[in-house]
Amino acid sequence: MDILTQQLFNGLTIGSVYSLVALGLTLVYGILHIPNFAHGALYMLGAYVTLTSMLLWNFHYWLAIAVSIVVVGLIGVIMERLVFNPLRHAPPIHDKIAAIGILLFLEALAQLVWGADYRTMTTPYGEVINIFGTTLTMQRVFINVGAIVVMVLLYLFLKKTFVGSTIIAMAQNREGAHLVGINTNKVAMLTFMISGGLAAIAASLSAPINLVFPGMGHLVILKAFVIIILGGMGSIPGAILGGYILGFTESLGATYISNDYKDIIAFVLLIIILSFKPKGLFSKEGF
Repeated sequence: MDILTQQLFNGLTIGSVYSLVALGLTLVYGILHIPNFAHGALYMLGAYVTLTSMLLWNFHYWLAIAVSIVVVGLIGVIMERLVFNPLRHAPPIHDKIAAIGILLFLEALAQLVWGADYRTMTTPYGEVINIFGTTLTMQRVFINVGAIVVMVLLYLFLKKTFVGSTIIAMAQNREGAHLVGINTNKVAMLTFMISGGLAAIAASLSAPINLVFPGMGHLVILKAFVIIILGGMGSIPGAILGGYILGFTESLGATYISNDYKDIIAFVLLIIILSFKPKGLFSKEGF
């Protein structure tokens, strides 16, 4: 029973990180209707900016995360302005090729600046606690609490504010939103900033329990795509639910099946769910 409880908590932690990354992807897909393959590079840059802020400028962990959110969010805005916005009337394949190009460029840039070595990130929340036989670290607790707080704040922002309503309107119909006076360019820029910020938060929270290196976004972004397909392309509830489903499935599968196959579980799960729900768990597109 202790092992099951431990793995359920681990699954909750993994799912929290996956959900944050998938939320950023979902927001961008809702606006541009293209898969942003470069989102994994933003995740990687989020970890590096946080690590650099702590090591180079001796920033506290919280302040370093705030710097990372701003920096990566601005990089997302630059991506939208310089790459995706000029291609909005181009054939869809052009956007995908451009996103892959950005991914490769940012990874090469990270390797040039920080090197290819694996790095570790320290955390002020390294204490180990034991609750009813379950061993927890405060960082993992912080990941879960932080992810839930971010998700709630994002929901309130989208549903309860005027700016959030414009994002939802643009996701539903970009041309219609433009006709009723919404500045679609500003909304697209804001969405990319939020998306980059979510990637930075996810990376900054998870980096202390993982490693920081230029290719760290590969597997995470691959699984994030699985999640948004499972949940239904463009669905925020689907992205959150899909992230936690995958997190629990991986954690339990690694324990009771084999740790060697835990990364394959995501794709097996994708095949199973899409066999019954071809359009994902939340088939209706939109937020």
